[in-house]
Amino acid sequence: MVLETPDGSKAEARDSLAGRAKGGLLFMGGFVVLLYVIEFLNTLMMHGLNRTFGLRSRSFDGVLDILTFPLLHANLNHLLSNTLPLLIFGFLVFLAGLRVFITALAFSWLGSGLTVWLIGGGGVTVGASGLVFGFFAFLLVRGFFNRSWWQILLSVVLFMAYGSILFGVLPTVMGYVSWQAHLGGAIGGVVAAILLRPKSTAPTP
Repeated sequence: MVLETPDGSKAEARDSLAGRAKGGLLFMGGFVVLLYVIEFLNTLMMHGLNRTFGLRSRSFDGVLDILTFPLLHANLNHLLSNTLPLLIFGFLVFLAGLRVFITALAFSWLGSGLTVWLIGGGGVTVGASGLVFGFFAFLLVRGFFNRSWWQILLSVVLFMAYGSILFGVLPTVMGYVSWQAHLGGAIGGVVAAILLRPKSTAPTP
């Protein structure tokens, strides 16, 4: 619904933002609920889903697992650690619109998975932290590409609050942390921001 006011464009913009906010809450809430349902089933199966659908590096059988590994987690604590940043960052990206969200999600997902598949260590990789890093990186850089002061301000606030997680893209001595997934997700988020930047229009003669 669009309210009829003397400044109809502002009313429509407010209504559109409210609609995107509602959609973001519903989508991200539903996605997180799905992750918890999968984790519950996975726990009942002694995390057997991880062995079947987790991502194995440089394995041709594991290529399709790029599509499934962010839906799985090592345990409940692993999922809990991803839940809040995934909700916050995903919701903020969704405020920019469904097309922007899907693009950022797709590039974060694929970037994370392809990087793990190409340069990951041994074992099986699972977890949605690649999506977290992808959304975070997208939010950090999009304001500079869009030349939007409020988006730049948001990126500064997010960096001050969550900037320390960027150390997760570096090789770490903790073998159970997949820095490759973090790095690939972050690269995917930046690529999405570049692709979605406003196109410059050449002046007409």
